[in-house]
Amino acid sequence: MKLKKCIFILPVLIIVVAAIVFFSFEKKIENFADQEINLNQELIFTVPAGTGRTGLETLLIQHKLIENNQLLPWLFRFKPELAKFKAGTYRLKSGMALKTVLQLFASGKEAQFSIRFIEGSRLLDWAKILQSAPYLKHETENKTPQELIDALGMQAGESLEGWFYPDTYLYTAGTSDIELLKRAHNKMKTILDQEWESREKNLPYKNAHEMLIMASIIEKETAIESERTKVASVFVNRLRLKMRLQTDPTVIYGLGDKYTGTIFRSNLTMFTPYNTYMVEGLPPTPIAMPGLASIKAAAHPAVTEYLYFVANGDGGHTFTTNLVAHNKAVNIYRQRLKQDK
Repeated sequence: MKLKKCIFILPVLIIVVAAIVFFSFEKKIENFADQEINLNQELIFTVPAGTGRTGLETLLIQHKLIENNQLLPWLFRFKPELAKFKAGTYRLKSGMALKTVLQLFASGKEAQFSIRFIEGSRLLDWAKILQSAPYLKHETENKTPQELIDALGMQAGESLEGWFYPDTYLYTAGTSDIELLKRAHNKMKTILDQEWESREKNLPYKNAHEMLIMASIIEKETAIESERTKVASVFVNRLRLKMRLQTDPTVIYGLGDKYTGTIFRSNLTMFTPYNTYMVEGLPPTPIAMPGLASIKAAAHPAVTEYLYFVANGDGGHTFTTNLVAHNKAVNIYRQRLKQDK
């Protein structure tokens, strides 16, 4: 009778012990998953394509995010959903649990990087920013302007200058600079088309490209919101009267590397297609990447009789309707400069 009881009890004991051992080990695995990774500051962590479970464990150990132990393979067995990680570049932060890290890898939500292009910047400025942007794939390097135009899918005859919308763009690691430029170009084209359709009637532009050129000049002439439509009105009035625009920013653009920070009188008599003191009408291309406010100003200039403007010494400009008043404003500005020295 005792033997029969022992035979009955022994399997039960084995099952109980096994259950205790199992749940104890499962708890250990859970504690391992819940422990924080060894990280004191943000880390950009890349899971290469083709990485398996062993490869990921090796990477985590190499970055000293976990200790070298045998628990990670067991964690993948207990939690197979955590083993479905995706290749990519991720942003890891201090205080993250190992389970949270693996869930991030499984989600495929890669780190987002940002790149900012400001209004009034030029293509040369954009090239430098793109070149220094982290985790960006560089494909524009060594391309000729025409090759770049073709790669971007731009229309024949379009200039690279001016056709990219200045804004902050987000991207993931491995995104190409070509792709970013495409996004900026498409955004500029969309905005320009909208403003061209809603523009004021009888403006002296043959097409949207000429309006973009005007917007780029406005962008370089003033950074004051309330002045943009007045500046636009001056240039629109001049175009209507067949007066030369005589705007310094176009001269500076035409000088290129020869510009050293000061416009000399000799520069105004040096011919370039952008010297609006010598050539009539608009320059052949935009001279910068204009923002929305300048594009709107070009499409909706103020209705004025202004033909001139000059800096007033306070960051803004004095607008006048005739040369006598303009010369007076110039003298006032020059006197103020002398007083400030």
